[in-house]
This record gives sequence, structure tokens and C-alpha cells, in this order.
Amino acid sequence: MPLGATWGGGGVNFAIYSHHATAVTLCFFDSAAPARQTAALELTARTGDVWHSRVPGLRPGQLYSYRVEGPYAPREGHRFNPAKLLVDPYARALAGPLVWNDAILGFPADRPEDDAAHDPRDSAPFVPKSVVVDPRFDWEDDRPPNVPWDRTVIYECHVKGLTRLHARIPEHRRGKYLGMTAAPILDHLRRLGITAVELMPVHHSTTERHLARTGLVNYWGYNTLGFFAPDSRFASGDRGEQIVEFKQMVKAFHRAGIEVILDAVYNHTAEGDHTGPTLCFRGLDNRMYYRLDPNDLRRDLNFCGCGNTLSVIHPPGAQLVLDSLRYWVQEMHVDGFRFDLATTLIRSENGIDPHMAFFRSLRQDPVLHQVKWIVEPWDATSEGYQLGRFPAEVREWNDRYRDGVRRFWRGDGGQAASLASRLSGSSDCFDGARGPLASVNFVTCHDGFTLHDWASYEQRHNDANDEENRDGASENHSRNWGVEGPTDDESVRAVRGRIKRSLLATLTFSQGVPMLNAGDELGRTQRGNNNSYCQDNELSWMDWKMVPEHEDLLRFTCRVLELRRRFPHLRREQFFTGRSSDGWPKDVTWLRPDAGKLTDHDWSDSNRRELGVLLADPSASNRGGREPLLLLMNAAESDCVFVLPRLVRSISWTPLLDTHGADNSPIDADRLTVRAHSLRLLLGRESEEHG
Repeated sequence: MPLGATWGGGGVNFAIYSHHATAVTLCFFDSAAPARQTAALELTARTGDVWHSRVPGLRPGQLYSYRVEGPYAPREGHRFNPAKLLVDPYARALAGPLVWNDAILGFPADRPEDDAAHDPRDSAPFVPKSVVVDPRFDWEDDRPPNVPWDRTVIYECHVKGLTRLHARIPEHRRGKYLGMTAAPILDHLRRLGITAVELMPVHHSTTERHLARTGLVNYWGYNTLGFFAPDSRFASGDRGEQIVEFKQMVKAFHRAGIEVILDAVYNHTAEGDHTGPTLCFRGLDNRMYYRLDPNDLRRDLNFCGCGNTLSVIHPPGAQLVLDSLRYWVQEMHVDGFRFDLATTLIRSENGIDPHMAFFRSLRQDPVLHQVKWIVEPWDATSEGYQLGRFPAEVREWNDRYRDGVRRFWRGDGGQAASLASRLSGSSDCFDGARGPLASVNFVTCHDGFTLHDWASYEQRHNDANDEENRDGASENHSRNWGVEGPTDDESVRAVRGRIKRSLLATLTFSQGVPMLNAGDELGRTQRGNNNSYCQDNELSWMDWKMVPEHEDLLRFTCRVLELRRRFPHLRREQFFTGRSSDGWPKDVTWLRPDAGKLTDHDWSDSNRRELGVLLADPSASNRGGREPLLLLMNAAESDCVFVLPRLVRSISWTPLLDTHGADNSPIDADRLTVRAHSLRLLLGRESEEHG
């Protein structure tokens, strides 16, 4: 221990786990010619199930792999093959890409057990090599920003996608970790008021065989090979530079007051199903690292839709994930994790158990309990949808928020009650003890339409993915407002602009934790592609060219996020009680356009597309909830006149925001017009004679 390759004291200690192996050989490679093996060392020392050896004289930069012997018996769940060079699962860096070739394909599941268990073809030239690294780095006075959840605003982004096309970033830093440290990026995020970047996967990943055959790549990176290794795609080199440059990125974000959250894929690996390649875990100990079908150990349980499921119910898999998480917190200084397809992490041998040991381990860990945890609360199975069932410390991506807000603003009938739940923190999804901050609210994310495309396309347009437009979600609750895709029709463009602003305002003014999809503030389009996972090109990269329309949307986004910071009404830690007293809103009051409170009949009215919300200032509870906010929403096709509510004392209303873009001059009358497909926000102040 520790597992992996540890440099220090004039040499390197190598340690690797395998319970069922009969022999382990450590192979060294020429740094200048990674395909050339220079030496091999059989690991004869074994402590428990850890094979280990200390090799004097080795230094950082040394390339290595493993060959592991043991039974090739698929019907018993074993797939050892010493002809395969294996990645160290604890490698801190990986060098070279995975190059697809028949020589690295795994054996088919139905190969006769008495057939040759050893592939005579050496896979060395085609599999990434593990790298011995120097972990030293001057963090200076780096400290985590520790932003409270009620102040957190998340920006989901891709390292390459965010920086590749920015003209003010030096060319050699574009698409890289160091591009994220450039002043234009940091200035943009600070201007918006972002407090945390949620980076799409940065663990070292590979491209699947079916994509490589068509010349495409796994751009998103949800296909992990190295759970400790930063992806070298985003670095200037692959011999440890990826570690240094990742740390420089984190340090720059922290200096800007921005947290770094990693989208982490601990549910499956890049080896795919039983017909996939043997790259690491399958050749080290297939039965211990993967969930296998108990009725047929030749086959993997596939809860993720990606061929296999990493086992966190077996000690080596659980230790791997926890060690990886601690490494990214302690050594790389990240501030939290978003667990992809997190339901796989709460699956016991008997089914789904939200209180399974994995999250108990996080809660009890002296390092991990201090960071932010976010989950995607589902997996690829019919029973895997578990929104609202995760432990209290966990925040959850809320797709019911996304769909409810989209449907209301699209103009669907019968959505007023659903929208009210989403605005108030989705108490119908989360129990009262957790509060609205359990919900990570989003209207778009990497998976699906961008905001611009949601308002421009009713059908997906994924032909570039080479899957005959069958991939990606078919139901996006979108609307093109009369024209599919780009148009010069100013009336269509105008309504699209109002709708986009209304969705952004709704997201920002809802209780919960808002998450913005990178580029939505600039009108980014993927030309109708709602599954751009394999598009490493300008379709996915963020276009920073500013036109007046984009500048206006950026200013608007900055404005709504500034209002969220300014008013505690919009970021409560507890659910609304809904009570009122003495004419002042104690918490929240739901209103019809005539200023009457909504009744049960009103909530069930399928024609209702207008909604008013009166929000009290929670910080003013001891002085009667003065300075309430009034949010007026109109998703109908025509304008709506709202009567401004009368309270016991005289109130004057000051307009703060209008997604239609109307004048925000003071209001003299007791009525206010909210234009079609738009939203208005007002601040109430007690008249001076009653102050």
C-alpha cells in the first residue's frame, strides 16, 4: 500500500490488487518509443490480495503496464489473459490513446472453455501505458471557496468545448485545462455570477469501437478507463503534464472564488460488455471488479446501458471508488462530484437500496463528507428512476423541474400546478427535512437540446451521429414557434427570444440550486442535434462570436443572476409554508390575474397559463415580511392584465425585470400588462406614510 505506482526515496513502489490471479508481471516501456518493452519483473511479493514490489532507480516519466495470469474460465466469471497488457487502475496518468485493432478485442462469451485461453497477439502497441508521476505541486495558499448551497450557481461545461474557439485565448491553450485559466473565461464566469463549474468527465476516457469504425470519437468522455488520471486530451502532454495543468486550473478557479465539481462516471468502465476489449479490470479480476449475471457469469449486468457495471458491492470496487474520490479531493483540490447514473451506486444484490453502504461511507469519511455531492438519480433500467430517494446530504438533478418548466412555457395546458411545485423547490419530490436545496434545477444540460435549440426545433436532427437519427431523446417538450431551425422571420425570432429569457428567469427565480448549461447565455446552437456526445467539432464547441442578439442575452442572464444574489426571497433553505397573516405574505401566496388566491378549482383548470407568485422576504419575518417580490408569468398566446395585490398597508411596486423587454419605469396604476410568453418581476415597498 498505497495501490498504484508511488515514487519516492530513490525508487518506485508498485502495488496492484487481484484476488484470483496466479501470477502478475510488471512490464516497462521505452518513454521515447512506448510500443517497445524494455524489461519485465514478476511480482513475487504478495500481501493478502495485493501484489507488490519496490523498484530502485526508477523516476517519474517511466511507462509501465501489467500482464496478469489466472484462469480463463468465462463460465466461472474469469477472463485472465497474460497476452493482454493492462492499465494500472490506480495510475495517476495514462500515456497514448487507445487505438482500436482486433488485437485488443476481448474473447467472445461463447468461446469454448477448452479453446486456447491465450491470445498470441500482443496488444502492447494499442493500449495506453500507465505513467509514474511526480505528485509535487506548489498550491501556495489555495483554499476551497466553500460556497453555501443557497448561494451556489452551477455552470455545466466541457473543458474543450468551452475554450476551443475563444479568439482571446492563446492557440496552444485552447481546448485545454490551461485554457480554462485564461482571463476571458474567468472574467466571463465572474460576470455571470457563477460559483461552481461542473466539468463534464475529465477522468481519462476512450472511444468505443462503434464510434471508431465511423471515424467519430467519444467527445463527452462518459467512458472511463482511468479513475485517477486526468484526461490527457486536455493537456499539453501525457507524461504527467495533465496532472500539473489540471492543478493549475483548479488553483485559478479557486482564486476567482469558483468551485470545481467533477462529473464522475463510477457506474461502468470503457471495457464494455463481455465482447469488449480487455484493457484493465477484466484482465485483473473480472469477478471482483464487475457485477456479473448470477445466472450466467459469462455476462455482465448492464444497469448503465454501456455494457458493464462497476461493482461497489465488492470490497476492491468500493475501495477503488472511495480512493479515487479522496485522491481528487486531497491531491487535486476539487470541491465536489456529480455522480453519473448514480442509481447504480445504490444497488445491492437484492435490488435498489438508497441507504446502501456507498453513501454511508461518504458520510462517514473525514475527507469526503466535507465536499459537495450531486447525483443523477436514475440509471438505464426501468426501475432505476429514484428522484427524491437519495440521502439527505445529496443534491439531485431534477428532470421533473426541466420538463415542467419547459411544458408550461411551451404553452401546454394544465401545467400551472406543476410549475408552482417547481418554482417552490419541488416538495412533491423531496421530503420536508431536505428542503428545496435538495433540487438541482436545470432547463437544459449537456444531454439534449441547448436552450436556443429548444426554442428552435421540434424534432431532433442527429444525422451527423451516423445512427440514422435514432439516438437522443425523441420527446424534448420543445417548440419551434412556426419554423424548424434558423429563420429570418423577425416575429419568430422575437418570440423565441422572449421564451429563452423567460426560461432563464424562471430557472434563476426558482427555489433550489440553479444549473446553467454552458453557452445558453450566448444563444449557443448545435443545429438541432440533441445528442452531440460524438461530435468533437464546431457543432459542440462554444461559439464566442458576439452579435447584438447574443450580447443582449448575456446581459439579461447576468441581470437575473444578480437579482437572485440580491434577494433572499429566491434562495430559501426551507420549503414554503404557504401561510399568510395580517395581509402580509408570511411566505408565499399564489395568485390569479385578478389578484385572488388560487383555489383548488383554479389549480385544476387546464386552460390556466397565467400565474402570479407573491414572495415574502424571509430575512424580514420579524417585521412582517416587508418588501415582497411579485412574480407574474404569462405563457399564453395573448397579453394578460394582472391586478396588483392589495395588502393591509399601502404598497408601491417597482419593476425589476421584464422578459419581453418593456420599459421598467415606475408603476402608477394598480394593473400591469404582462405580454404573451413573458415574465415580470416587481419589488414591493411600503409607502412612506406607513413606513
